[in-house]
Amino acid sequence: MENKPLSSDSSSETSVPESDRPDQPRRLRALILFTAVAAVALAGDLWTKHLLFARLGLPGESDVDWVIPNIFGFQTSLNQGALFGMGQNITWFFSAASLLALAVVLIWLLRGAYRHRLTTVALGGICAGILGNLWDRLALHGLCYPDFVDPVLAGKPIHAVRDWILVMIGRWPWPNFNLADAFLVCGVVVIVLATWFQTDEVSAK
Repeated sequence: MENKPLSSDSSSETSVPESDRPDQPRRLRALILFTAVAAVALAGDLWTKHLLFARLGLPGESDVDWVIPNIFGFQTSLNQGALFGMGQNITWFFSAASLLALAVVLIWLLRGAYRHRLTTVALGGICAGILGNLWDRLALHGLCYPDFVDPVLAGKPIHAVRDWILVMIGRWPWPNFNLADAFLVCGVVVIVLATWFQTDEVSAK
């Protein structure tokens, strides 16, 4: 009995749909955009913090520098908590949470968010906000406690976020914040709105 070679049936071969193939060029462009946004925003945050603290000093060393009297100005403050002063004196927790948030942002970007340019830009801003405040919490800014604050702490590094933007709501001062905080809030708002509109578009179809 003659053994015939098995013929390959091209129809039985599993073909990978074009849409399922890795979109490497698109992902690479998104990563470049994400990195550029994060780098520029982070540089802006760190530079403005350095500039305002060099100009006004530590909290209590200078009066408020009003741009619009009793509405908007510059005033340095140190925040050992989270956004807008929430959760004071647990710097270690927020530092760990920042690292976790960074991991979530990167995973989210690589698992599909890179397909949406606006979301990519927003994630870049969020990344800059996280890194900018983490830089301060790790005391990489180089600030140390002066003698007039507490002789016991004098000379020790300040593990706190540098805030400098003051906004008055009537007679009530909104908690001081910085550009990193603004990037975080704006980034989250943009993502929520973008997700909302994308959901509406899918529902309409």
